[in-house]
Parts: sequence; structure tokens; C-alpha cells
Amino acid sequence: MSIMEYNGGSVVAMVGKDCVAIASDLRLGNQALGITSNFQRIFPVADRLYVGLPGLGTDVTTLRERFRYRVNMYTIKEERDIQPETFAHLVSSTLYEHRFGPYFIEPVIAGLSKMPSGGFKPFIAATDLIGCINLAKDFVVAGTASAKLFGVAEGLWEPDLEPEDLFETISQTLLNAVDRDAFSGWGAVVHVITKDQVITRTLKGRMD
Repeated sequence: MSIMEYNGGSVVAMVGKDCVAIASDLRLGNQALGITSNFQRIFPVADRLYVGLPGLGTDVTTLRERFRYRVNMYTIKEERDIQPETFAHLVSSTLYEHRFGPYFIEPVIAGLSKMPSGGFKPFIAATDLIGCINLAKDFVVAGTASAKLFGVAEGLWEPDLEPEDLFETISQTLLNAVDRDAFSGWGAVVHVITKDQVITRTLKGRMD
């Protein structure tokens, strides 16, 4: 078994019309043994920016604190909030620094980038465990159910979804994919990021 699958867990992010959504399951396991059903994998970085960290549970905690430190240093030095594109490269460089003994995490980034005109543009990205960035215009997936997430997302996602439709799409994608994966599931949390607010909802899932 790969160390990436040791604790289980999956994350998906999707683009909508002037909004983005990021969702993860809530299971933390020791292979097939379930440990808890409220393990958080998605963390806020800035007002309209979230990062999901599927992978080894100990590295989730370590990287969350490392990213928090680096983002705080950036904010103090630059005197402004970090933008999603900048944060994606910060994540990439942090992981690549440890390429010879990597963190076993495949981060997923979702947020709204501020445009020079004052509007906001959806941004999603994912990296592998040594920081190779995958920029996408539709959706990105990571975790033990990633193969299933790809299949369901390909069938359900459509361009220019409104926030409520995007919530429904990402929720159905995640819940149906983790039902087909033994190491993910036990409920889910969904964050829908719009220019005015972040809507967070917790979903019930199968507990078997």
C-alpha cells in the first residue's frame, strides 16, 4: 500500500460562474480502520482562498502550519493579502524544497483572484507531492478516490454554474465518488466561495 493511501481522504475543487467550490470528505483512517469522522482537510488561507490537503494525516497538520507561517510572513512584508496564483507558487516551492524527502500531500487550491478592473476571476489548481502545478479551468481532484472523482466530475460538471448549482454538482460528485472508495467518505464539507461570501455546508454520507 502507498503511504499516500494510509490515512485515506479525498478533495475536489470546481469552477463556476464568478465562484469556486472546494469539498472534502471527513474520514481519517488507519488503512481500513476508521479513526474519526470529523477530520478537517480544507483550511482558509485568505478571505477568498482555501487549500485542501489530502494525504498523510501528520503531514496535513505540518503543512497547514507551514503554509500559515509563510502566508503571514508574506502579508506582513507585502502589506496585502496573498492572491491565489501567488499562493499556488508558494505551495509549489514549499513542496519542491523537500523533494528528496517529500511531504505526502497533494494540495488542492481554490479561490477568487482580484482583477485590475476590480472584479474577481475563479482560480483552481492542484500539485503533486513535489510541487508540480496543475492549472485547470473546470475541476481538479486529489486523494484516494481521485479516479472515481474524475469519472463522476466529467459527467456532472458544466461551465458557468451558479453558486447553488455548483454546490449541488460538487456535493453529488464527492458523495458518489467516495461511496466507491473504501478509504474515503463518512460525510463531507463543502465551501462555495463567491465575491460576497463563503458558504460552508456539512453533508451527511454513508457510514459503512
